[in-house]
Amino acid sequence: MAVGKKTSTKDEDLLLQDFSRNVSTKSSALFYGNAFIVSAIPIWLFWRIHQMDLYHMAFLFLLVTFGSTWLVAFAYKNSKFFLKHKIAQKREDAVSKEMMKSLSDDKKMSKKEKDERVLWKKNEVADYEATTFAIFYNNALFLLLVIVASFYILTSFTPAVNYTLSVGVASGLLALLSTGSM
Repeated sequence: MAVGKKTSTKDEDLLLQDFSRNVSTKSSALFYGNAFIVSAIPIWLFWRIHQMDLYHMAFLFLLVTFGSTWLVAFAYKNSKFFLKHKIAQKREDAVSKEMMKSLSDDKKMSKKEKDERVLWKKNEVADYEATTFAIFYNNALFLLLVIVASFYILTSFTPAVNYTLSVGVASGLLALLSTGSM
């Protein structure tokens, strides 16, 4: 190890984790669970409205649903990353005011520790709000794209092709749109 090189501390690792694109295991499970549910909703649409046989098309339904689940979860992660920093900036004053008010009674706590707690709370609030909004926004856009594609754009195709293209294009477009800035 080089003499001038420092090893990162636990605090530095936590700070870097707040600004990375990686999501926690809890968020990842939440994203994949929600993505699976929203990706499976079009199955009902095509089973009941387009009269596709559920048992004969089960392999196609599963294949497209799992592919769509991965793409929608990818869109959630990207959206959360962009939203978290915007929300943190907008909520900074309110969270700081609330935390300073609650910490003002504690005279034993140093200013640095109070600032760290405010920063932690700000990141926690931003993370929660970014997660919920990313899920809501992407679900709404995905379902809108599926409905428009299946009922208006791909009506002349067979139901199997319609399902594959409408769900595939909707989830692919959603993943593509999530890579840009919001």
